[in-house]
Amino acid sequence: MDSFDLIVIGAGPGGYVAAIRAAQLGLKTACIDKRKELGGTCLHVGCIPSKSLLSSSELLWNIKEMSAVNGIIIAQPSIDFKQMMTRKTQIIQSFSQGITSLFKKHKISSYTGEASFLSPTEVLVKNASETTQLHARFILIATGSEPIELPFLPFDEKQILSSTGALSLEAIPKDLLIIGAGVIGVELGSVYNRLGTKVQIIEFLDQICTGFDHQLSAELKKDLEKQGIEFHLSSKVMGAKIAPNQISLQVEQIQNTQPFSAEKVLVAIGRRPYIQGLDLEKIGVKISSKGLIETDGIFRSNISNIFAIGDVIEGPMLAHKASEEGIAAVEIIAGHKPHLNYMAIPNVVYTHPEMASVGLTEEEAKKYHLTPKTGNFPFKANSRAKCTGETQGFVKIIAEEKSERIIGVHIIGAHASELIAEAAVAIQKSLCIKDLINTPYAHPTLSEAIREAALDVEKRALHK
Repeated sequence: MDSFDLIVIGAGPGGYVAAIRAAQLGLKTACIDKRKELGGTCLHVGCIPSKSLLSSSELLWNIKEMSAVNGIIIAQPSIDFKQMMTRKTQIIQSFSQGITSLFKKHKISSYTGEASFLSPTEVLVKNASETTQLHARFILIATGSEPIELPFLPFDEKQILSSTGALSLEAIPKDLLIIGAGVIGVELGSVYNRLGTKVQIIEFLDQICTGFDHQLSAELKKDLEKQGIEFHLSSKVMGAKIAPNQISLQVEQIQNTQPFSAEKVLVAIGRRPYIQGLDLEKIGVKISSKGLIETDGIFRSNISNIFAIGDVIEGPMLAHKASEEGIAAVEIIAGHKPHLNYMAIPNVVYTHPEMASVGLTEEEAKKYHLTPKTGNFPFKANSRAKCTGETQGFVKIIAEEKSERIIGVHIIGAHASELIAEAAVAIQKSLCIKDLINTPYAHPTLSEAIREAALDVEKRALHK
């Protein structure tokens, strides 16, 4: 039996990063994943393929919408969907090979197969050709999550799609119904809308992308509607009729029930932790009513040598959250005292415009009995945004009134995913509004909107 200091179960962004950090700290490390290709859901059927398709489809959209106004006349572009998917696959393969190389560099042992616990220190790895038994002093569970399906719409990944199927279609659908207006729903809705699909999104709640600042969500909905996506909020899918080339949904709305039909349906109502098959009950690991592994706040389960991170524990299901937790968990195992500030973990929606958020919303600040003080600045008054023609959206900064400490930053606009990093640093370092105001910014840049929003907190924005 091979023996290790640490076994990591799962090679996604939480697991593989944890394994690399553990090896850097001198721990003899093994990593188990059911896929031979490393990278997990994020790399293979999540973050990376979706961003590839978002980039490709946005390029098409910009050619159609922005070329003429810039004095560039282009004949009607055509779509090679097969090439678009080939590019996506090549990106995935490149990153997966990169992780494999990093494992070799750090002498991490990689095992392919389904993992299950034999005891708190022993794991069985089973695949089609062999069964291997491993031993470790510590075990880290980083198995991620899986899409939730509706009982009357089980995934077949042909007509009834999860995000996995929606990222691997062979042809562009004529029309697409999406159940759920969260991050996955609006991102994949954007992809296919740009490619010419009629997209309708049905959402149970009265807001898209709940969890984000209400102003940002409302602005994003307005922008996506201008692009052609239809939203049906406060609507509940009650049932479905499935025919060979069409799916009909019965949707209950505030005043009536009406049918919706499309060639394909994407169910994007959320994800659940993927822990089945680990036999956690056999060794007594506590599981919450939500199906999450219970931990003590520093990633340790009720079994002292078993840790858990990422989507299998409490908190937002974000790849970068899992990575940060993976690093922190193995540093704890190695005897260090890391600090992970959850308030500084950003959240991003990669639509166009992008939407990004870090820290508290106004509503959350009030729940914590803080008095919020806000500043806003629109990109339509930003010179770089004017030059690029991407003037949608704004920056909103929330400070605590008395101290003027920055407690939340919310951005909707071009490159919000990149701009939010500065805000995350501001929250991580407990910066105040004057720290941003007194920092020189290059001109012309989109980031100047952050400084202007900070100035607006003190009611002295220069260009508003």
